[in-house]
Amino acid sequence: MAAEMASQAGLPVHLYDAMPSVGRKFLLAGKGGLNLTHAEPFPDFLARYGTREPNIAPLLNAFGPDDLRAWAAELGVETFIGTSGRVFPVEMKAAPLLRAWLRRLREKGVVFHVGHRWLGWDLDNCLRFTTRNNEIRVKTEATILALGGGSWPKLGSDGGWVSLLAERGVTIAPLRPANCGFDVDWTEHFRSRFEGQPVKPAAIHFTDAAGRDYTQQGEFIVTATGVEGSLIYALSAPIRDTIEATGSALIHLDLAPDWTDERLINRLSQPRGKRSMANHLKRTVNLDGVKVGLLWEFLTRDTFDTPERLAAAIKALPIPLIAPRPLAEAISTAGGVSFEALDKRLMLRNLPGVFVAGEMLDWEAPTGGYLLTASFASGRAAGLGASEWVHSKTR
Repeated sequence: MAAEMASQAGLPVHLYDAMPSVGRKFLLAGKGGLNLTHAEPFPDFLARYGTREPNIAPLLNAFGPDDLRAWAAELGVETFIGTSGRVFPVEMKAAPLLRAWLRRLREKGVVFHVGHRWLGWDLDNCLRFTTRNNEIRVKTEATILALGGGSWPKLGSDGGWVSLLAERGVTIAPLRPANCGFDVDWTEHFRSRFEGQPVKPAAIHFTDAAGRDYTQQGEFIVTATGVEGSLIYALSAPIRDTIEATGSALIHLDLAPDWTDERLINRLSQPRGKRSMANHLKRTVNLDGVKVGLLWEFLTRDTFDTPERLAAAIKALPIPLIAPRPLAEAISTAGGVSFEALDKRLMLRNLPGVFVAGEMLDWEAPTGGYLLTASFASGRAAGLGASEWVHSKTR
């Protein structure tokens, strides 16, 4: 997007990518249908960016969800709004959009250089790149860095830029996993039986270290190491922050979000007779499989003997989360270049002519189209800012 803005401004643009082809992380985002953006009311959309809303708002005011859909349509890719409000291409694929986009950029004169890994600057302030065969140096009028965060390093975003900018005095918040799973100390019995099983429907109730309450309904997956999936990702930021502050986090899982406590108690109070507890739970409250496994994993045996206590546990099963999964496994990254180190054009204050965009910046958002939309908007802002900078030098 930065290259598109700069080329539209009439500037010669060269795009360098460390990977053998461009847009690999964009293609990965399309594996689930390419959730481009979200159609919820704009104030609600902005609120998804948390404490960085004031920094992200100007970018989205200039290029928001509707603008992104119109931009895709210009490339011949129509979009639709799903039942959850998420916006997808009609074809549910990223590749057609990327192909059309790259074709348009090449037609505008953008030159692509793949297999070029950035190594920083030399003593003459030229960009250094390593290629398969040698190292090259490139003199630029302006430089836009869009190197990603630290998640999915095999696709190029390995966070190697952090030390290169820190050496130049750029303020960088530590990179942390966002939209991530968490470790749980499962017993081997539970892990071997239920790894890979989805838990749905379910709801999570959580109180963070500052006493703020969160409730979210959805589904998640039991993994060999803990839990992951959309329901977990939706609360991953406050859970991660609480673990960092206190050493652990306790979520309460509602395994029957559509049932009231009273209804559960009434049904569980029915005579069990000779039925096993597993059959009793299945027949009375329709709980079986992994949900019953979770109950046995965290409850004492005597809890099952009292309908009131069992119902309370079904509605609020305590599950201790130990740690977030490693950054390389996360969907996205928190932390990065501080907005305070940038001017309104996204240019680094102490490195004139160097602009920063995308997940390198210190912001985070949940899944649902918010990550891509803000990345597009920041790339656009950086491209316009760099164009303005170059033109101002030649006046």
